[in-house]
Amino acid sequence: MNQTATETRSVTVEREFAHAPEKLWRALTQPHLIEEWLMKNDFVPVVGHQFNLRGDWGGVLDCEVLTVEPNRTLSYTWNFKHEDPAFDLTSVVTFTLTATHAGTHLRVEQEGFRPDQEQAFGGARFGWQKFLENLEQVVARPD
Repeated sequence: MNQTATETRSVTVEREFAHAPEKLWRALTQPHLIEEWLMKNDFVPVVGHQFNLRGDWGGVLDCEVLTVEPNRTLSYTWNFKHEDPAFDLTSVVTFTLTATHAGTHLRVEQEGFRPDQEQAFGGARFGWQKFLENLEQVVARPD
């Protein structure tokens, strides 16, 4: 299949957590907890809120909250401007929480990778695995 220049790809990572959706939701929406598993931020779970994620590597992501359905769905833009426009990334990250008999199934999808963004695509595939390992440690702590 040939990809046209306008087609984009997505990174999807799924994981089971032995915790209720409410506990996972707190870790996805409270700035001090987001900082522990993802990055420093000024996040507020309100549609339209613009915020930044600040990576240890010095990069800043410009984000805007798109969807907030407590304990179910959270999505926001995940945009990175690089000094070389070829490395600019315009994407959307969506977290979908589904209650299970054992806890919560979390699906994370980051969509919007252009075919020429192999490095960013690979970085996201690796990065989300690591972020979710960190998230597991955050939600495993007692309240």
